[in-house]
Amino acid sequence: MDRDEENYYGKYGEPRKFDPKFRGPIHNRHCTDIICCVIFIAVILGYIALGVVAWVHGDPRKVIYPTDSYGQFCGQRDTLNENKTILFYFNILKCASPIVLINLQCPTTQLCVSKCPDRFATYIDVQASYRYRPDQWNYFRQFCKPGFNNPRKSVAQVLRDEDCPSMIIPSRPFLKRCFPDFSTKNGVLTVANQTTFKDGRGKTRNVTDLREAANGINNVLDARSVGMKIFEDYAISWYWILIGLFIAMMLSLLFLVLLRFTAGVLFWIFIFGVIGIIGYGIWHCYWEYDHLKGIPGSDLTVYDIGFQTDFKVYLQLRQTWLAFMIILCGVEVIIILMLIFLRNRIRIAIALLKEGSRAIGYIMSTLFYPIVTFLLIAICISYWAVTAVFLATSGEPVYKVMANQTLCKYANLTCDPETFNTTNVTKLCPGAQCTFAFYGGESLYHKYIFIFQLANAFVFLWLVNFAIALGQCTLAGAFASYYWAYRKPADIPLWPLFSSFGRAIRYHTGSLAFGALILAIVQLIRVILEYLDHKLKGTQNSFTRFLLCCLKCCFWCLEKFLKFINRNAYIMIAIYGKNFCTSAKEAFFLLMRNVVRVAVLDKVTDFLLFLGKILVAGGVGVLAFFFFTQRIPVFAQEVPMLNYYWVPLLTVIIGSYLVAHGFFSVYAMCVDTLFLCFCEDLERNDGSTAKPYFMSASLHRILGKKKLSPKKA
Repeated sequence: MDRDEENYYGKYGEPRKFDPKFRGPIHNRHCTDIICCVIFIAVILGYIALGVVAWVHGDPRKVIYPTDSYGQFCGQRDTLNENKTILFYFNILKCASPIVLINLQCPTTQLCVSKCPDRFATYIDVQASYRYRPDQWNYFRQFCKPGFNNPRKSVAQVLRDEDCPSMIIPSRPFLKRCFPDFSTKNGVLTVANQTTFKDGRGKTRNVTDLREAANGINNVLDARSVGMKIFEDYAISWYWILIGLFIAMMLSLLFLVLLRFTAGVLFWIFIFGVIGIIGYGIWHCYWEYDHLKGIPGSDLTVYDIGFQTDFKVYLQLRQTWLAFMIILCGVEVIIILMLIFLRNRIRIAIALLKEGSRAIGYIMSTLFYPIVTFLLIAICISYWAVTAVFLATSGEPVYKVMANQTLCKYANLTCDPETFNTTNVTKLCPGAQCTFAFYGGESLYHKYIFIFQLANAFVFLWLVNFAIALGQCTLAGAFASYYWAYRKPADIPLWPLFSSFGRAIRYHTGSLAFGALILAIVQLIRVILEYLDHKLKGTQNSFTRFLLCCLKCCFWCLEKFLKFINRNAYIMIAIYGKNFCTSAKEAFFLLMRNVVRVAVLDKVTDFLLFLGKILVAGGVGVLAFFFFTQRIPVFAQEVPMLNYYWVPLLTVIIGSYLVAHGFFSVYAMCVDTLFLCFCEDLERNDGSTAKPYFMSASLHRILGKKKLSPKKA
């Protein structure tokens, strides 16, 4: 018994028991991994409850609307701020950058205003001109605290109590906040065409004092401008993008159909092309080696000249080209030997690829199942994002004492704005105020917000992996129905995809959830490791960084291995209806008994599908490039006027690649399922009348072991 024939038998060389009634996916099944199914359903119900609790306590307006120093939303209906939609900062110089303004509270009074200042003014100047220019005071006081209308109050007291800002500068609203209206004139930073301004405290300052804020604001504003132009491009080119994606879909379908006839040709063209290129490389190395013969200095060794920053020096040595030639000869010999010894397995892999194309041709509905997976994942992402936002905005307003930290010991301590004026803080710290700081709380719910966010992320990963597992198991069941049909396509059951989906949901929710749970745990650990690595980037502890790097690498490898095991376990579940652990074990040992075939099939499949993705995305991308750059005369008048032609172009290219990936992922699942069925077929049967093969005639001819039994009509 040779090596290939041994693989037809069981783990210990015993042939598998032949079941004459076996016709592919078992229909008389029972529920598997019931405990995990119950836990999974309970977790989903708990996840829904978490979302409801977060919805009750959370308030997304805290993210959407800015909040003033009194904890009130700017622009909130039925409040005094209903028409005041913009947040104004008394002294923006106290804020380090606009990013800090958006995410953290700036240590200055913040008010809701209806519009931003449009002129330079200081409280000192406005107070001095109040008697003969009351209009200036009427304009200035709209940026003071509500109800303040006492221009005779001393400047020192006003600034101490922060009744009014010491200055206002021309600003414009961005993200519902007033930011200085920065611009550049002849390369000089200006505000309203001025390079200096009065700070309201007796000093004249340069606008470069706001450079840090200006740089951040201008970058964001530039990004906003680009974003608006991109949005415009999408608005006028969306239908052409859809046409491009439709073309990509048709090309993907065409490529899958052609694989039935061209899989072998494409693969062997590539292989012989590689052999030819390496052969040319060997000849070129020999030519260079011979050409340098007799040239002074060419016979020196690499050791003689030592390390050189100019690597061209090494190309002047015969020893370099001799080394290149030896390496290429070794690679060439290895490739040729692999082709000689693995030729039969390569032929089987190509035959399985052709068989996969044939199977998809009979069950075309499988090509559109990725849409279901996409919708399920989109629902998971949406629910996770909404829950995360509501959790993040759960909390009551927290107020803190705002004062000079070097002089006031109460600075940054929590306070109650309703009773603050009756405390001793205002006496001990003149000018101190009780202002809004952030949203939080001291209740049990608020203390465990981080735990809830962690649970939200974990269940999200679990649900996403379950959606992927459901898709893989459904497709595997459909394609297994094709393989185990004795007469193809006559014996293929009606609606194989829907039947497989029903079996997966009804009987194997627990098994799919079990596999998804294992993967979700590993992925959550990887997320935590990435978080720790980000937090410890500044540390000087080399051992900690090395340990984290090793852990990240190990868990990355573990995740890849688990995905491989889970994928094949779901195939076995779809066929035999056993629990997850049993299916994973049987799939693993079955693959290990055919490890060489697995390696060859994976590489051949990966290459052809990658080639298909590149051809589809590249072909549609080239067509889109010529279209959007008006290089196709027939459609030149139809091309929309765009700000950036690369916006729809990149969208079409990336979208085409994703469309091709969606179709080819079905094809890859088909090939993997047929391969496991093929290995099972070899171990169960021997091609005799008593134990006939279920494989196609083309696969049987490649094996060449026994005569294929005639299939009865």
